[in-house]
Amino acid sequence: MPQTINSQRRAFTLVEILVVITIIGLLAGLAIANFGKLFGGSQIDVARLFVNQSMKTPLVTYRLQMGAYPSTEDGLQALITAPAGKTDRWRGPYLTEGTKIPINDPWGEPYQYRCPGVHNKDGYDLWSKGPDRADGTDDDIGNW
Repeated sequence: MPQTINSQRRAFTLVEILVVITIIGLLAGLAIANFGKLFGGSQIDVARLFVNQSMKTPLVTYRLQMGAYPSTEDGLQALITAPAGKTDRWRGPYLTEGTKIPINDPWGEPYQYRCPGVHNKDGYDLWSKGPDRADGTDDDIGNW
């Protein structure tokens, strides 16, 4: 008795394969686009942490020992090396050993420091220009 062979095989058509590839491509595109937003948010957090927390204790310690925050001219470098004419009172470095002051923010621009501050009249202003790299705009990240 001859056996009947089912000649119909079930397989994916070219159209079905193209639809699946298109959906995978769209999902990958969305994931890559959102990854940029997540990374951008972390850059803002890093800059905010630096200006509001990381430099606060060294600057306050400097002020307690020296009588004032570093001047704008002395800048944050005064936390590592004694400013000219103040070596007799300077008891630094005011950062933990091996710590370097980040010169640039996450966008590659130098952090800004001013004392006396415009926003903090009795203290200092420390800020990053933010993602647009322009000073004085709404996206600036400062200690005010």
